[in-house]
Formats: sequence, structure tokens, C-alpha cells
Amino acid sequence: MKSGFIAIVGPPNVGKSTLLNRLLGEKVAIVSPRPQTTRTQIKGILNLSDAQLVFIDTPGIHLPHHLLGENLVRMAVKSLKDVDLRLFVVDASQRASEDDKRVAGHLEHSEGSVVLVLNKIDKFEAINPEILESYQSLLKFEKTVLVSARSGAGHEEFLKAVIELLPEGPQFYDPEEFTDQTERVLAAELIREQVIRYTGDELPHSVAVKIEEFKDRPEVTYIRAHLFVERDSQQGIVVGAGGRKIKEIGQNARLAIEEMTGRKVYLDLQVKVLKNWRKDALTLKRLGYAVD
Repeated sequence: MKSGFIAIVGPPNVGKSTLLNRLLGEKVAIVSPRPQTTRTQIKGILNLSDAQLVFIDTPGIHLPHHLLGENLVRMAVKSLKDVDLRLFVVDASQRASEDDKRVAGHLEHSEGSVVLVLNKIDKFEAINPEILESYQSLLKFEKTVLVSARSGAGHEEFLKAVIELLPEGPQFYDPEEFTDQTERVLAAELIREQVIRYTGDELPHSVAVKIEEFKDRPEVTYIRAHLFVERDSQQGIVVGAGGRKIKEIGQNARLAIEEMTGRKVYLDLQVKVLKNWRKDALTLKRLGYAVD
């Protein structure tokens, strides 16, 4: 049997989390059109008849502007160590960017094989040769594959290429498992996904979600969560006029959590101001973020 750990790396907003969800057929990572949505390292486990693939989804590697961003980049770079394979995911509809070059620089200083994954091929009929060259010139790649995380195109060829590069090995996880994330963690992420969806460009990434209570009761799972923003004005944006926006966020998050757990959920959301939480190490730790 083939098995191994596979780091999924790349700049923000190239479809890394969408690719992971597509491969697993399960939603283990939240997605949005906004860059830097992923804030944690997520393992997704794909069990096949002849292989077990443990994918590690990471935050996008970018030029950070606050302590949270610095730690997200550090987490992504750290994931390049002690894995069997690295997938460099890029947006094949546009030329290599400065962020792509930054990722390639980190990969160049890590040991092991790298596969170039050209995503978003659903946007065109044939890849532009100049765009292809802009990526292939960045690094020496073991293989290059074209996929669409959105449509699923190219996934059979992708999996074949990945499995070929993995060593023989044992199953690291029970065949029934598909992620290392707890329901509590997934619930917090599903709430944050709806915050990003409903606040859009007004409030892209200034919100943190902390589950304060998660209890299974006889007929319902009770979840109490705090949504932390950095300024008083942001609190008003999340709550909305007459509380309409927070109600929409809660309704859609509840449905997503119910789909994930298979149980009825009562979701209690409260919005609180925690000034400059993204820049304070102690606060980041309190909110559950890894800080070195």
C-alpha cells in the first residue's frame, strides 16, 4: 500500500481548500473568494483501496501585515518539513505573481519532491504557453498536473501522479476518518465562513470565532460562540441594521453545522469587540491560534 503526508501550499486564493474538499468529497476546509480565508493547518485523509493520502491544507503564503499573518505564513512554511510530497497549487489563468515566487523560494529551500498543480483550468480551453512557462521556470518540478478544483476535471490524473510519488507505507489513520478536525473546530470555521460571506469587502478578515460552549442535549446540540472584531464600527457591520445580518449569519451557519453533524443545532452567537486582536500574541493564543 502507498501512504504519505502531502502538503498543499501556494499563495492565497488559488483554490487549495476547494481542491482538498473536492478530493475528499467532504467539506473539511471553509472557502470564500477572499484571500487568506484558511487560518489553520487542516489534515484531510483520502482512503483508497491501494493508498491512504493525508493532505495538509495550509494558509496561503503571502507578505504579512500583522502578527496573525506572520504566524499563518510560518505555519505554512513549517508544513513543508517532514512530509512525503509537496503540492504547489497555482492559478493557471494568470501568470506567476510575486506571491508565487515567494512560495517557490520557500520550496526551493525544502527537501523532497514538488508537484506543480495548475488549478482553475475550467476558466479556459487550453493553457497559455507563456503562463505555463512563468510557473515551470520557478522551480524544478517532479510532475506538472492540470486540474479544476471547482469542476473536478483532471482529478484522476492528479491522484495517479500523487500516488506514484508516495512511498510504500502503513495506514496512519483509521479508514473511516477523513479529517483530524473536531466538530467543535469545524463549527467555528463554518460560522466564520458565513461571516466572510455576509460582510464581504466591508470586513474581510478582522473576525475571529471562539466556541464557548458545545453541548449535546437530548434533542439538540447547543453551541454558544463569540465573534470577535477589532473595532466598535465592525461590531455594527456584523450585527447589521436591526440585527438582520447576524441573524442571517446564524441561520446559514446553523444549517451548515447541522449538515456536518447530522443533528439539530441551537446556535447562540454574540459579537464582541477585542481591539487589535490580530496583533497581540497573548490574545491570539487565547483565541486558539498557534503563536511561536
